[in-house]
Amino acid sequence: MSGKVKWGILGAASIARRRVAPAMAQCESAEVAAVASRSLEKSKEFARQFGIPKAYGSYEELLADPEIEVIYNPLPNHLHVEWSIRAASRGKHVLCEKPIARTVGEARRLLEARDDYGVKIGEAFMVRTHPQWLRARELVRGGRIGKLRSAVGFFSYHNIEPENVRNSTEFAGGALMDIGCYPVKLSRFIFDEEPRRVVACIERDPSIRTDRLTSAILEFPTGQGIFTVSTQLVYYQRMQFLGTEGRLDVEIPFNAPTDKPCRLFLDNGKDLYRGASQVIESLPICNQFTIQADLFSKAVRGQGEVPNPMEDAIANTAVLEALFRSGETGRWEKPEAL
Repeated sequence: MSGKVKWGILGAASIARRRVAPAMAQCESAEVAAVASRSLEKSKEFARQFGIPKAYGSYEELLADPEIEVIYNPLPNHLHVEWSIRAASRGKHVLCEKPIARTVGEARRLLEARDDYGVKIGEAFMVRTHPQWLRARELVRGGRIGKLRSAVGFFSYHNIEPENVRNSTEFAGGALMDIGCYPVKLSRFIFDEEPRRVVACIERDPSIRTDRLTSAILEFPTGQGIFTVSTQLVYYQRMQFLGTEGRLDVEIPFNAPTDKPCRLFLDNGKDLYRGASQVIESLPICNQFTIQADLFSKAVRGQGEVPNPMEDAIANTAVLEALFRSGETGRWEKPEAL
């Protein structure tokens, strides 16, 4: 096939409305051709807002549309695997929001569906292809901070609404699943290794029971990753990578701005009281959701690989699963990708 890859959005989730649909309007290789919601009126309103040609009142109608090549799945976490497999069974490629699965077993089912139905399935970690992260890995690999020994991350926001899907145990919400997956993913990405064992301290909200404050240590073959995530703290995010000769800071690591450049900072540690670290690079303004959709679309056309394939998704899920086990046992746990 030629021309832009035609996408359908499965559901009118907040991330689809706020981030993905506006970003895909700027794509060179992709276009949103349809949207589906369980409410036809809601679907039509979404379509009107973003100039999408088709609106469906059920997910099944979207999957049955022969024109749609790729399904973007931003449904709540507990529906990721079910509806991604349904889409694959209809011959649709799938880009599914993170975390793509609740367990390694579920992630393996998606891998099997990908191979059985001959489609492409990827996890929507938009950060993986942002130029700031490609450059950060290049700097670390190039020895700019010496030997990488430690990755330190923090990600938090404040949301105590019990009806919000992020605060539902039934919907696989909570800090570790919603935002802890990011420092896990990026620590693995920059170390370019898999952790041998992990340990976590998890504090749950006494009423809604999701984890509201989780801290973790990931032991890699050549260093350690350390992070804290919370759904009930001030909005903040930062990641740092410390080596034997310097420190690299990623200023806004996860929700990268689309209206100003992203900045990387490097500090060689020679002047503790100098103040702000030296700005070493300012990355051009871009939209990581646009980049993500274009790269996935090119992979569908046979021009490159899926940025976050199922093999990597399984490895990331294995770390999250091991951290939850550790939170229960109080012991180090080994990620098991099966």
